Amino acid sequence: MLDAEFFRRWLAAVAALVDREADRLTELDSAIGDADHGSNLRRGFTAVGAALEKEPPATPGAVLMLAGRQLVSTVGGASGPLYGTLLRRTGKALGDDAEVTPAQLAQALRAGVAAVAQLGGAKAGDKTMLDALEPAVAALGDRTESFAAARVAAEQGALATVPLLARKGRASYLGERSIGHQDPGATSSALLVAALAETAEAAA
Repeated sequence: MLDAEFFRRWLAAVAALVDREADRLTELDSAIGDADHGSNLRRGFTAVGAALEKEPPATPGAVLMLAGRQLVSTVGGASGPLYGTLLRRTGKALGDDAEVTPAQLAQALRAGVAAVAQLGGAKAGDKTMLDALEPAVAALGDRTESFAAARVAAEQGALATVPLLARKGRASYLGERSIGHQDPGATSSALLVAALAETAEAAA
């Protein structure tokens, strides 16, 4: 079972990974975006950590809802609304349970990813964060061991964006010039899933 503390540790792990990889995310974004993806996410997840420490929510759903609100209010560009939607919709789907199963989290994350797709009007293959998130949630099962498979799927999905033509977001303005670059949103989404797998491994 996964409790609120597990979810707080997950988001702390996300913040640590984003902080470590912020320069690489910004470098990727400088090629096909606004060159601010890493710095924006670093600011956002630092704010998430501060908010969760100030008043720790009691349930997994509440942890994700608070994190999502913080991201919307502190992250500029499209990343704030998209990541905020992902976490808030996932948290809402988890409801008020004090503990959730890996299967419940998998189902809730699928709802969160679907909400991101609806908000951005994107689908897999459009060279967006969905190219990492959709294979990740497809790999999630009813055991925490599946989190490792989701991590691999997300990382492979992010790498697979390199030859794609961007059809959504800032990168789509570049047309053919977007080909040959790894999508920064898919890359940061893979970090989110990697942090989940790391948190599960540490708790095992």
